[in-house]
Amino acid sequence: MKKNMFAVFLNKLLDFPLWVKQIIFLRLHENLSLVLSEDFIPVNEIDLFHLYVPTLSFLGKTELVERKSGLDEGFYNFLSNVADGLNILEIAMNNFLTMEEVAKQYILGLEQNFIKTPESVVIYAMAGFMSGKFRTGEYFKRSGKINVDQLEEALFKQKQALNKGEQPKIAEVMIMLGFVTEKDTKSLLLIKEEAKRRFILDSSIIPNSMGNFEAKVEEKADFSKEEFTRLIEQNKILKEQLTKILALVQKNA
Repeated sequence: MKKNMFAVFLNKLLDFPLWVKQIIFLRLHENLSLVLSEDFIPVNEIDLFHLYVPTLSFLGKTELVERKSGLDEGFYNFLSNVADGLNILEIAMNNFLTMEEVAKQYILGLEQNFIKTPESVVIYAMAGFMSGKFRTGEYFKRSGKINVDQLEEALFKQKQALNKGEQPKIAEVMIMLGFVTEKDTKSLLLIKEEAKRRFILDSSIIPNSMGNFEAKVEEKADFSKEEFTRLIEQNKILKEQLTKILALVQKNA
C-alpha cells in the first residue's frame, strides 16, 4: 500500500478549477462551522494530530527489531509505519484503522518510550482524548484552553454539586464557570465520536497479498457484519460522488 494514497485523492481535488474549489471550500466551512467551535476550525497544521509524523526513539527502533516486549503484532506494524515516516492519517488509511485505534497505538508508544514526545501539546492532548486516556477537563488543560487552577476549581465545584445530590458533568461545570463554551465541549465530543469511524477511500487498491478484504477487515476490527456492510455501501456512494464530480469538471474543462 502506497503511503501517499490520501495525497493522490487530495491532489485530484486541488487540480479542480478554482471556481469549483471555492464552492467546495465554502460548503465545507459552512458544514464545519455548524458543528465545531472556531478553536477547532482554523487549526494550525503543526497542531493537527492527523497530519503529525511520529518519530521512533532509539528504544523504539530497538524494540521494532528485537520485539522483546512481546506486544501485539498490530502495534509492531504501527511502529514499522512510524519508521517509514508515515503521518497519522496515512497510518490509519493504509491499515484500515480508525483514528481512535491509531491514537491508542500512538499513546502506547509514548508510554513505552518507543516514540518521541511531540513538541505540540495539542497533538498529545488530542491523541490522549481520542484514545480515552484523557477526559474532557484534562484535554482542555493539556491543550492550554484552561489552566491547572481552573480545572481544580471546576472539579471542586463538581464535587460540591455531587454532595448535594446533583450529577453535573465536568464539561457542564466548566461552561457554567465560563472557562469553555458549550460549542467547545460539543465539538470535542463530536471529534471523539467521529474518530471511531473507519474511512476506506477505495477498496479496489487493496493488494492481492492481503487476501480476502472482508475477512481481513473483520479480523482487524471489532465491529458487526451489519456495520461492515454499511461501511462498504458508504464507500460505494463516496466513489460514485467522486466520479460525478470528476465528470463534471472534465465536462467544463
